[in-house]
Amino acid sequence: MELFDLKGKNAVILGGGGILGTDMAQGLASAGACIAVCDLREEMAKKVAGTVQVHNVKAEGYQMDAMDINSIREVCGRIGKEFGHIDILVNAVGGNMKAATTSDTLSFFDLSADALQKVVDLNLMAGAVLPSQVFGRVMAEAAGGVIINISSMNYYRPLTRTPGYAAAKAAVSNFTQWLAVYMAQVYGDKLRVNAIAPGFFLTDQNRFLMTDAQSGELTPRGRQVIQHTPMGKFGDPGDLVGTLIWLSSRASAFVTGITVPVDGGFSSFGGV
Repeated sequence: MELFDLKGKNAVILGGGGILGTDMAQGLASAGACIAVCDLREEMAKKVAGTVQVHNVKAEGYQMDAMDINSIREVCGRIGKEFGHIDILVNAVGGNMKAATTSDTLSFFDLSADALQKVVDLNLMAGAVLPSQVFGRVMAEAAGGVIINISSMNYYRPLTRTPGYAAAKAAVSNFTQWLAVYMAQVYGDKLRVNAIAPGFFLTDQNRFLMTDAQSGELTPRGRQVIQHTPMGKFGDPGDLVGTLIWLSSRASAFVTGITVPVDGGFSSFGGV
């Protein structure tokens, strides 16, 4: 089990104030890592950091706009000074929006170009590229470490209604492969890059698609999801922790450039 030990490691989680980010912060802390929680909402970042401290590790919350590279640079500098070194970067910024989602009343042809661009920028640029440039440079110039992007099972099977989100998450996994090769060719085994592709987890971003806001019952789309998930349920945020710790630790020392689905079998199921 020493292979999975993260004691002495410092992890930065972008988008750490969200539902999935919260459990990922808790999971890495339970393995011994100190945690820097970054989120657009400073109060949520500090709240998560406060809950992480029960694991007797250093934890701080930071306000960061991952769409703004200057904000990323400023916070990265602060974390470096306060934590000393950065070993793990988890890029968990992402999400979808109604204006970029087709429906019975909104066709693909009428989707807002601005909304689609925002979703692509949020998931690809803010969710992978920009943080990897800033934190990746710091890590590469020091002792190295691991970068873990959060993709989606949309990478394997694009879903109806979410063209911008599906395209962006596919790009995240492609970028993960590209960056893994680049880092390996330039820095050897010093800096690894992988991704996790969550299946269906109820979050603030997709709840409006999966459940009825008033009754809480599954929508027709929510029922379709469950029917096409062999395990027959939504994922629990804690289900991501084991894969995250594995990719963050020495247990995956010879693993780089992969996207691991954590989806209850959704990406493997043909529907019959």
